[in-house]
Amino acid sequence: MSSDSILYSPYTLPCGITARNRLVKAAMEENMSSLGNVPGESLYSLYRYWAHGNLGMVITGNVMVDKSAMTGPGGVALEKDTDIAPFQKWAKIIKSNGALAIMQINHPGRQVFKAMKGKAIAPSAVPLDMGKHSKLFAQPREMTCQDIHDVCKRFVQTAKQAEKAGFDGVEIHAAHGYLLTQFLSPLTNQRQDEWGGSIINRARLLINIVSQVRAVCAKDFIVMVKLNSADFQKNGFSFDDACEVVNRLEALGVDVVELSGGSYEAPAMQGQTRDNTTLAREAYFLEFAQALVSKTEIPLMTTGGIKRAEVAEEVIEQGCALVGLASALAITPDLAKKWQQEWTYSGIIPHCAWKDKSLASLANMAMVRRQLRRLGNNLTTLRDPSPLWSLVLDMLHRKKMTKRDVG
Repeated sequence: MSSDSILYSPYTLPCGITARNRLVKAAMEENMSSLGNVPGESLYSLYRYWAHGNLGMVITGNVMVDKSAMTGPGGVALEKDTDIAPFQKWAKIIKSNGALAIMQINHPGRQVFKAMKGKAIAPSAVPLDMGKHSKLFAQPREMTCQDIHDVCKRFVQTAKQAEKAGFDGVEIHAAHGYLLTQFLSPLTNQRQDEWGGSIINRARLLINIVSQVRAVCAKDFIVMVKLNSADFQKNGFSFDDACEVVNRLEALGVDVVELSGGSYEAPAMQGQTRDNTTLAREAYFLEFAQALVSKTEIPLMTTGGIKRAEVAEEVIEQGCALVGLASALAITPDLAKKWQQEWTYSGIIPHCAWKDKSLASLANMAMVRRQLRRLGNNLTTLRDPSPLWSLVLDMLHRKKMTKRDVG
């Protein structure tokens, strides 16, 4: 009986909170905020589907800690003075059927589109290398120590606001090439001060944020960290670096580390790398998680390309505490329920096979976001969306959102 699977067994986190099962809706970027960069009806409708999909935990799409530094148009931001009423409603919807509500909090650093006219900052002034698409991104400026302390304070304030709004915890985003990853990677962090050089120095900002969030939030508030297993770029953040960071996080009582990988430059989270590393067809980062399980007491979660119950079950059997589902839940939001009814049911993850990897990566994300918008409008999802048409629709949506947000 599929309901007897370990996937559907409860799991108690180190802080004492229990998730009803091991299946987690991982973060996806939606670009669906209401005016003012707060959650509204579209996001409420979307999250209702996941709330009633028999998941143990639902992690939001990334919420920015600084409204002037957004990953894209139509993003959500939560600052010290933001009205928390829309966030309270969001948390209530997510928790309405028993799932835990986790807010992913983030800062894009240099991964800011030029059209957003926002703040592009980074540990060092190293621009994104996206080939001919590089011009789409802003040139970052090197952060001062004051900038670094400001970012740390913002993460802590956003976590406190999330707790006030009724979320069960936060996930601090230190993966996918965003600001905290930029500090961790020697390719993007070329500083000569206490924030650069050794992995201990490069991890200092993340460690400071985690320890301060732990200090200001309740003991049973869940603190998760999303971490790259590697950059998948030559001479970048390595698996040994990841092990060292996890070792430091363990001492701070982190509840879960979600292992992912890659960045805009090397989108390993979509199965593509730059250093010729071969990733599995499903559960891309399971091999890294297996290698880390014996080195840490922190419960691990891995996300990346999972669409079948047997693969999800293998992730747990190989030592992970939780398994993250992302793109497959964009097309089949009740996938966890479907597996209970039919164990062999396979979810769908749209895939674009264009030769231009950067463009293919954008098309993959566009196909997923198209499904999210359909769910937000209470429309059925498409099993086989056109990559080209999805990209066109996504560009039109982003243009409309940029005009709204930037003016």
